Amino acid sequence: MGEYALGQPVPRFEDPRLIQGGGRYADDISMEGMTHAAVLRSRHAHAKILNIDTSRALAAPGVLAVLTYKDWAASGYGDLPLPSGKKKRDGKPMYTPPLPGFPKDHVRWVGDYVALVVAETRWQAQDALELIDVDYEVLPAVLTAQDAIKPGAPVVHAENPDNISFTHLEGDKAATDAALAKAAHVVKHTFFINRVMAATMEPRACVAYYDQASDRYTIYTTLQRALDYRERLAKTLRIPESKLRVVAGDIGGSFGMKSGVFNEVALTLLASKMLRRPVKWTSTRNEAFLSDAAARDNLTTAELGLDKDGKFLALRVTTLVNLGAYLQPGSESALFSNIGTLAGVYTTPAIHVDTTGVLTHTHFMRPYRGNGRPEAAYIIERIIDVAADELGFDKVELRRKNIIPEGAFPFKTGLSFIYDSGAFEKNMDMCLKMADWKGFEARRAEARKNGKLRGIGISNSIEKAGAPGIEGAEIRFDRTGSMTLLSGAVTQGQGHETVFKQLVCDRFGIDPADVHYEQGDTDIIFYGEGTGGSRTSAIGGGAMLLASDKVVAKAAKIAAHVLKVDDIEFNDGVFSSRKTNRSMTMKEVAIAASNAGNLPDDIEPGLSAAAVYNHKQPNYPNGCHIVELDIDEETGKVDLVNYNVVDDVGVVMNPMLLKGQIHGGIAMGVGQMLMEDLTYDANGELLAASFMDYAMPHADNFCSIEVKSNPVPTATNPLGVKGAGEAGCVGALPAVANALVDALAHLGVKDVPMPSTPQRLWQIIDKAKGQSAKKAAE
Repeated sequence: MGEYALGQPVPRFEDPRLIQGGGRYADDISMEGMTHAAVLRSRHAHAKILNIDTSRALAAPGVLAVLTYKDWAASGYGDLPLPSGKKKRDGKPMYTPPLPGFPKDHVRWVGDYVALVVAETRWQAQDALELIDVDYEVLPAVLTAQDAIKPGAPVVHAENPDNISFTHLEGDKAATDAALAKAAHVVKHTFFINRVMAATMEPRACVAYYDQASDRYTIYTTLQRALDYRERLAKTLRIPESKLRVVAGDIGGSFGMKSGVFNEVALTLLASKMLRRPVKWTSTRNEAFLSDAAARDNLTTAELGLDKDGKFLALRVTTLVNLGAYLQPGSESALFSNIGTLAGVYTTPAIHVDTTGVLTHTHFMRPYRGNGRPEAAYIIERIIDVAADELGFDKVELRRKNIIPEGAFPFKTGLSFIYDSGAFEKNMDMCLKMADWKGFEARRAEARKNGKLRGIGISNSIEKAGAPGIEGAEIRFDRTGSMTLLSGAVTQGQGHETVFKQLVCDRFGIDPADVHYEQGDTDIIFYGEGTGGSRTSAIGGGAMLLASDKVVAKAAKIAAHVLKVDDIEFNDGVFSSRKTNRSMTMKEVAIAASNAGNLPDDIEPGLSAAAVYNHKQPNYPNGCHIVELDIDEETGKVDLVNYNVVDDVGVVMNPMLLKGQIHGGIAMGVGQMLMEDLTYDANGELLAASFMDYAMPHADNFCSIEVKSNPVPTATNPLGVKGAGEAGCVGALPAVANALVDALAHLGVKDVPMPSTPQRLWQIIDKAKGQSAKKAAE
């Protein structure tokens, strides 16, 4: 195994450039004659637009144009991309509201698009927003899914009076109902999973340019899937894809949010075409809270049926999801694409899920790290703890009694997933040992002496990653033997460049310093889907492996010709034959390949190969999280004390990057459970619209996080890898919640709110003490 081989903890090749300020983000793009755009956004959650007067703004210094719905309607562009394919409960097609660049006559959330100002400078554009006069007729708004489906609720779109977009049913209802009816115990609980934001380091941004001479558009923007993005945007612009270039440079985080085609991109392209100049728009942080897509926000009731010995018989889940006022492709996917995670790692034979997507007067919802997996894991792992508490079972042993054994694979769950591999009980046993579960009660007693309420929580998580799809990769050697790698995947900080260089450089015996990596430019990348759903290691890696196989096959023919042998071997980056003492490195073969005189007539000059990997089966990363924490009895403040993880992500490509991914996912799960909360007032005004109001976790909110691997390679892809990018978030949310409840269980607490802020926990503690004192007095 070489220095850069898969499995080695190779530091990221991207980092020196990024930490020295060499990143190339969307806002770094500057073009000759570039103008700047700013968006006027609705200050009402629901209102009719009676009139827009832009005359004062157009007369302001530096202002070049003010675009409204009339300009959009005259452009000939179509609606922005919309989802399809789901149905309502009565079988009718889902309701998907049209999504033009500007709403025609109604705004439907605080932050909705009203006008776009383009000026010579960003500050002139921002100032001109205040000069646009808009007359509104304010209308009633509905902000939650549960309120939106009530009789007489305000209607979000007149064509859809029940506010329901679609319903998704999955599983065996008859078997589930029957099993629950005969169960010795049925535990029922309702969980609210709150609304959060991605809050990426780099805000959304774009630079649009229309070249009249070539009748071609270029957009530099923040995204996850460049070629897919081009296809969807071209349909909106009603042009061939070849007339559109999409470029993604470095992306400062996305987590699913930036994968949508947002209005600003289409609007700035329209403005550039009208002005014949480049147009840049960069979101402010406050604007990001108003206009970025939010996530989660669902209300779920779960019922778990058990026999008298604690064996799971059935699980019934009913969920309402707040979709916001409009949908983008993917907005609906959290409801159904990972519902299978509800089965967990358990043998529950009958499961049924009923999910309803509801429209409200709030902003877009999109996939967010985990895309339905953390929510589903939260439900199954919390209801197991609820059952253990109510029925007197040990939490670990209840899980052990129902866990899928190693010899049961492939295992078809009671819902939709078919697990191909795993060692779930071993994960749990390894993590229990790491966390010293048996010694916890002594630590709890010691913490109690210091006024701390200590709790411990466990979660066994599993998810579907690398859903079926395709990805492209290309390897190009130049005439001096250096190399360029090109991938359809788009990194937002995961380290794609590093792992792809590891994969190829070790095999070819090439120094990574001689390798250039390209991504995200649709004029350069020939084919692919992009990044999302923890797919890149399996599918992008599979494509890179196929391309490297093609390179080796061609290089072997060239080496055999040059060495004048009829048999050739390739090992450790060197071509050799037992018939000669000569050999050639891959670099030497690449140099020889550039000279047609070195080649037989049936081999084309040059050494390069492209491949598209067609991935047909998902993989199922899984693991166990155990978190130990303290709640300060006097303040409600939470301190994480120990955090241990055992993860099975199949073959580990780079343990250093893997730990980083797990740590990052845990941070997002912990953040949501303890502090992050996107809240509105009764009028739909966002109360958490800055980092002064929206609490983000800091380094000092965490303890050391210990991560160990229990790799069980999967046969679903040629590398044997399972997705790792979202695993930390999936396991963290329920583990922290279970630890919080455990810390408060002696007070009679059965559940905690999300997020469990110090104020909320202090109120719970104070109320419980008050009730206890009242009982004692009686």
